[in-house]
Amino acid sequence: MSYIKKTDPELFEIIKREQNREHNTLELIASENFTSPAILEAAGGIMTNKYAEGYPGKRYYGGCVHVDEAENLAVDRLKKLFKVEYANVQPHSGSQANMAVFMTFLSVGDTVMGLDLAHGGHLTHGSPVNFSGQLYNFVNYQVDELTGRVDFDKVRELAKKHKPKMIICGGSAYPRFIEFDKFYEIAKEISAFLMADIAHPSGLIAAGVHPSPVPYCDVITSTTHKTLRGPRGGIIMMGKDRENTWGKIAPKSGRVKMISELLDSSVMPGMQGGPLMHIISAKAIAFGEAIKDDFKVYANQIVKNAKMMAQEFIDMDYDIVSGGTDTHVILMDLSNKNISGKAAEKALEKAGITVNKNMVPFDERSPFITSGIRIGSPAITTRGMGVDEMIKIVDFIDEVIKDIENDDVINNVKSKVKSLCKSFPIYRELHS
Repeated sequence: MSYIKKTDPELFEIIKREQNREHNTLELIASENFTSPAILEAAGGIMTNKYAEGYPGKRYYGGCVHVDEAENLAVDRLKKLFKVEYANVQPHSGSQANMAVFMTFLSVGDTVMGLDLAHGGHLTHGSPVNFSGQLYNFVNYQVDELTGRVDFDKVRELAKKHKPKMIICGGSAYPRFIEFDKFYEIAKEISAFLMADIAHPSGLIAAGVHPSPVPYCDVITSTTHKTLRGPRGGIIMMGKDRENTWGKIAPKSGRVKMISELLDSSVMPGMQGGPLMHIISAKAIAFGEAIKDDFKVYANQIVKNAKMMAQEFIDMDYDIVSGGTDTHVILMDLSNKNISGKAAEKALEKAGITVNKNMVPFDERSPFITSGIRIGSPAITTRGMGVDEMIKIVDFIDEVIKDIENDDVINNVKSKVKSLCKSFPIYRELHS
């Protein structure tokens, strides 16, 4: 960062403070991770200079020969990683990937089913404050109050009643496997499209430690960070490409367009202009890293760590939604501790532990307060921490929550957190 230090010392100091925060903090937000130095380098690299509207070989600008190579490399690696026939690496985010899918498969006002935001879904799965809930008629399914898992009898009942054009499976705070096969059977019964949003478990799916949506879903979206450990961004995939069945034809030839063509057009020019070629280059690195055997070891450790944490919390009488986890996500209901998610998040941050407040199923508190917190294991696993460290971390969290207003306790935990983080440094080269 020598150039930033010389030219903009004010911003340099801000970045250094964030660097120190990440180094000295236990990052337990389930949607966050630490990229490799190579990804950081690419994301801040020379490719940011190049405008490349369009797709490889079909750009609206000249001088795209090398960015074409980078995008083709990213696409080829992504196809190999998930064993899919079609991939688009241009969406700037998971939300934009979802928007592109909706623009392709749906018309404004169509009925869609998605997991309720308060039950672990995502804003783009029909929240009324989001474009998805404003443009489409969303019917939200929920989890069972006793099990904390998707109630497929009720999903089927809702699907038969409302006849949605599309069903979305996946979410942001659902700790169990996404049962793509069960969603597929319901979608098949009512002739609905099935979309998988695998933003959270994508890295686990790539590594084979979570079931794959590819055999079951018409289209798949994801982010490229979280468990996939790449730069912030989005992707769209299909296991098999095919002709669309809703009357979209090529204007000159009259041939029926492939769904891949429609998805590409929905991304660009439908929703975006020039792609972020520096981020696409970083995505290529991330996909290449995820193909390697050591990524599979990493993904397995993510799950082992999360399971250990969940069990430790349960043993301490914490209410873990669904009774545990199959993934990297732990959703904790703090109602029995008489503490709000907001209060827990604030106190834990003071102690150097970053989590996010989160609604739990059938939550009676507002989204700004919440009854729960969401905890994730990807970032601490990237640092090299294992199950022994998970036991320590749970103890740290418990110490704070049991005495949430005691500054002495919080400061003592903060000191222990800092010591643990020092043993598992990140970005050594940035601290030299």
